[in-house]
Amino acid sequence: MIAPGNKAGRWMLACLLTVAGMHAHAGDVAQAYRFANVRIGGGGFVSGLLYQPEAQGLLYARTDVGGAYRWDQNRAQWTPLLDWLSASDNNLYGVDSIAVDPHDANRVYLLTGTYTAPGAGNGAVLISADRGAHFTRSDLPFPMGGNEQGRNDGERLAVDPNDGRVLFLGSRTAGLWRSEDHGAHWMKVDGFPDIATSAGASATHASRTQPIGIVFVVFDPASGVSGHPSRTVYAGVSTQDTSLYRLTDGGQHWAAVEGQPAGLRPNHMLRAGDGAYYLTYSDQPGPDAIHDGAVWKYVPATGEWADITPLPRPAGQPSGYGWDAIAVDASNPQVVMTATFAHYTPKDLLFRSTDGGKHWREVFAHSQFDTDHPAWLKEHIPHWIASIAIDPHDADRVWFVTGYGVWAANDLRQVDHGGTVHWQFLDDGLEEIVAKAIISPPAGAHLISVMYDLDGYRHDDFDVAPPQFQAPPRYADADDVDYAEAKPNVIVRSGWLRKPFGPAIRAAYSTDGGSHWRSFASEPVNMEGVGGGSIAIAADASRVLWFPRDARHGYVTTDFGQHWQVIDGLEGHMRVVADRVDPQRFYAVDAQQKTIFASHDGGAHFQPINGKLRQFAAQASHLRLQAAPGASGQLYLSSHEGLVRGSDDGKLLATAGQLTGVDAFGFGMHAPHHAQATLYAAGKRGDEQGIFRSIDGGQHWQRIDDDTHRYGEISMITGDPRVFGRVYFGTSGRGVVYGDPVEP
Repeated sequence: MIAPGNKAGRWMLACLLTVAGMHAHAGDVAQAYRFANVRIGGGGFVSGLLYQPEAQGLLYARTDVGGAYRWDQNRAQWTPLLDWLSASDNNLYGVDSIAVDPHDANRVYLLTGTYTAPGAGNGAVLISADRGAHFTRSDLPFPMGGNEQGRNDGERLAVDPNDGRVLFLGSRTAGLWRSEDHGAHWMKVDGFPDIATSAGASATHASRTQPIGIVFVVFDPASGVSGHPSRTVYAGVSTQDTSLYRLTDGGQHWAAVEGQPAGLRPNHMLRAGDGAYYLTYSDQPGPDAIHDGAVWKYVPATGEWADITPLPRPAGQPSGYGWDAIAVDASNPQVVMTATFAHYTPKDLLFRSTDGGKHWREVFAHSQFDTDHPAWLKEHIPHWIASIAIDPHDADRVWFVTGYGVWAANDLRQVDHGGTVHWQFLDDGLEEIVAKAIISPPAGAHLISVMYDLDGYRHDDFDVAPPQFQAPPRYADADDVDYAEAKPNVIVRSGWLRKPFGPAIRAAYSTDGGSHWRSFASEPVNMEGVGGGSIAIAADASRVLWFPRDARHGYVTTDFGQHWQVIDGLEGHMRVVADRVDPQRFYAVDAQQKTIFASHDGGAHFQPINGKLRQFAAQASHLRLQAAPGASGQLYLSSHEGLVRGSDDGKLLATAGQLTGVDAFGFGMHAPHHAQATLYAAGKRGDEQGIFRSIDGGQHWQRIDDDTHRYGEISMITGDPRVFGRVYFGTSGRGVVYGDPVEP
């Protein structure tokens, strides 16, 4: 929407939105849809696992950007708990901590908030009394950082085992907080030391300093009786100074625990059934750069601290890795498990002790991993082991997380007798991945996607997790993908290189619909920019335009990189788009500068598009551009103010009057007895947020999602050109979703 006070801008946009075409009809009704994930089989960082100790097999998982999940033991798959979050609450998809009431199997709490950066919004505690089927919300006056440094630590949120009404919350920026009414209301604990908000409790990541704050809260159940709050509580601050503090009088008086180690940051703390506590430490909060760490055991009854790190630490120098996850067997307090963190060569290591940490056995040395499903597992090794969970009802059942999903075994104690532990990758339903771009060509595979972290996939069957794109090349992050409309088996993609899968060429092409790939012959000489950036291929596959990320110039090739020509007329942060009919026409948009361009000579030269299309772009925010299907020289522009169709000479042809804001849009097969492609859009109709479709060129719109299937912010959407009504969309953490209409 136009900013308040900008009367000229509001008047201009109002004029544009009265152009002939798409008038609102109050009678437009919703179309029921059935939604499901396009199966990839996991792929994102599962930052924590937590068992409910009284209910058989009740396990929860939290993720950094994909919400929280509950394990369904009968179906052997994960149930997502936050698909009801709308785009306006997308920041709550990052779960910084999870807590359960140890004596009420139905209660679960989620500490949510993805980023602490200005403008991200504050966090919230989501409260459920029915195992996550429904939630109430308690908004917090500070942000959380479920996808920031220290997300591998925890748990920051804890329920008093003696009084389930009482919870403590360790924040990143505002110290320690307490609730006495099941998390509905929160008050700051004024007596907690200021070190929780000091500079030492932060860490630098990329170009920004991120607050870490208090990383765990642990109650001592022996310090209270049922129905009365525990008097002793521990809290750990992510600092290399004095970091562990204890409350012993049930009030406001917190003091540092004597004898504790210094020089490292605490990550996790767990209490064993015999009253001993186990803590892990690293030099940095993680999960990125970690160079040193240790594991310690603390016995409050004697005040004794013991370094029980499974691997010896070199004297006077960092070990090269840290320690993070810690788990204790509920049936045997002497059984402890932990794992290295950032020990990438050859992989992180999992350790088990049966004598309270005096001696350790490395589990992976006596393990077999089933890497057949999904197929891409063979290229990945365990890393970022931030959480280990031992089933409180079955000591043979154990789980651990990685940067790409979760592993589980049912025969853990075999390792105690020289046997083999068998691991399965159990990520069914836990589709926590972020797509960069998706396409649905008119021939070949129905869906091709490119991803953060896992390159990309060709999907012929949405229920089967396929292998990644065949290497070489193999990209750490793929950025963009496009197909030639008249030759849809010719596909191009761009991305960041992941060695050792081929030469450092950040663009690739396929001539068989994405089954096989070849790197472009070369990159342009003296090419600027990083990553893959935007890429587009002409309708007849005769030429490719490439505008690398952060480059000052774009480039065109007619022979897949054997020769390159600098594009004239484009500078800045450009996204390039091919006309879907005319191979000589290309378009470009600079969303930052709010300018659009067109080329009529195969991308060699671009000129600004003026007229009313330029006026729309100039007043827009979140500007996006796509070429119109089946029409040469026509394009669509969307923004948070609406959606319009125009010609590349600047004329405004139609406007979607019902839509008051668009986050993403795309096209699919026309409806029966309709000539125009079906339009799909994620955005707003009036004040109603949702996913909408139009079968009459945008005159009328139907909502197709529902209040339990919203998936947060939708960053991309497209229909299927061969199946009427089918829609695909990419989320900010719940993977790629497809939907089909439910016929009456």
